[in-house]
Amino acid sequence: MRLSVEHGLDEVTVEAIADAAGVSRRTFSNYFGGKEEALLYGGEQRMRALLETFATRPEDESSWTALQATWRLVHERFGDLDPQWAAQVRLARNHPSVLARQLAHYAEFERALTELIAARDGVPSAGLRHRVMAGAFMTALRVASVTWTEERSTRSLAEVVEESLAEIAREYR
Repeated sequence: MRLSVEHGLDEVTVEAIADAAGVSRRTFSNYFGGKEEALLYGGEQRMRALLETFATRPEDESSWTALQATWRLVHERFGDLDPQWAAQVRLARNHPSVLARQLAHYAEFERALTELIAARDGVPSAGLRHRVMAGAFMTALRVASVTWTEERSTRSLAEVVEESLAEIAREYR
């Protein structure tokens, strides 16, 4: 990440990233399909944790309440994002290859979340309500992260996410 921010993604090679991480090119390639994938790894880990945590929420919670609680728990686990992450979001918006991969991952996580929401409702396949809820939740997270990076304000990402989720919560309570 640091190398991409300092030198620009197009100028950074996989070899340079592997060297900076203290691993061989082969080891890097065993874990990542390319520098774009490595760049997005942290966000993907958060999303996986989100799915895993949501799946364990109490059944008596509404799905939207469970989503909000899940976000808070994952945020507590991983903590606030640092300025490097904000730089990553800006970098992704300016590089089509990173943005495309990031959007593909968001779509993948949204599909998985849709199925988990449907399972909570005890239905065999997801309906429109489940898709809309998962899409709204993922959009709230994405919009909050973009807003936070653009504002460069004193508000934490957590505050912006909470505000974003509150805007949608009225529809799912």
